[in-house]
Amino acid sequence: MTAKIRTDRLNDPVIKYAGKNVVALPQNDTVTQALEFLRNHNITDEIVYIYIVDENQALVGVLPLRRLLNADHKQKLADIMIEKVVSIHNDATVLDACHKFMEHRYLALPIVDKHKKIEGVIDISLFTDEVNAFARKSEQDNIFQLIGIHLAHGRRLSMMASFKDRFPWLLFNIASGIICAFIAGRYELLISQITMLALFITIILALAESVSMQSMTITLQALSAKRIYWKHFFKTLQLEIFIALVLGLGGGISVGLIALLWKNQLTATIVILLSIFLSMTSACLLGIIIPTLIRKFHFDPKIASGPIVLAVSDVVTLIFYFNIANWLLAN
Repeated sequence: MTAKIRTDRLNDPVIKYAGKNVVALPQNDTVTQALEFLRNHNITDEIVYIYIVDENQALVGVLPLRRLLNADHKQKLADIMIEKVVSIHNDATVLDACHKFMEHRYLALPIVDKHKKIEGVIDISLFTDEVNAFARKSEQDNIFQLIGIHLAHGRRLSMMASFKDRFPWLLFNIASGIICAFIAGRYELLISQITMLALFITIILALAESVSMQSMTITLQALSAKRIYWKHFFKTLQLEIFIALVLGLGGGISVGLIALLWKNQLTATIVILLSIFLSMTSACLLGIIIPTLIRKFHFDPKIASGPIVLAVSDVVTLIFYFNIANWLLAN
């Protein structure tokens, strides 16, 4: 049995861990011929994919075992195979394989040469002892979490590399802080006349940031899947918006009542209530939309989303706050 891959072996060549138990069948074979082949050969339970090759033995497709069993027996394998094959080159490293597993969430990957001929397969079981758990969804998710641990270990960068990876996104926070200072400066006279506005800036920003982070966390979980089902995604969006509306209303009323009892200024209290309601709702939308756009442009949403969401949320919150205050109090 091939030894499990340890986290200190991530830079090893992936071909070192290649399994030879590969089923590769000609694309012109029928389903009947494929099933007969499986019955006549000692195929182990770990085989979940059948690889389809052309007359030159080059990889042209992949066929999940379940799809084969459900197909019409007269069909050719070329007609039911998945043409878009995810493979890994024979000069790649184990860390490259980790990236592939996390991105595509397959249970095995074929290793090919420059002519696309299969040299072996790397199986996800090399990263875990839970080989027999493939059929159970919850266990399969745990396996991919373990792959993520391997991948995180391989991504341990030097201090300078980590700085370059993370600091550019923090510039959004610096920029938003400067923009917020300019926004507050524009309404300096209003703040000096109604000091109550300055007292509640912190809590309004904190509430909006909290909601944006909660929504962003839910969105990142949804985006971690290999394939995004947009119908489900928009249902999640609708639910989050509804929750944000309720949270915004609850937060606005709670803080508004405290402001009213403390300062007894009804108009300023309405400003605070409306600002919290609108800022929390918009922060929820930002927490959903921004990570989605970041992933769309192929950046890592886990690193980039937080600073950008917080930065934009702060700016939008202060725009709402001071414009509502100017509208209701300056006249």
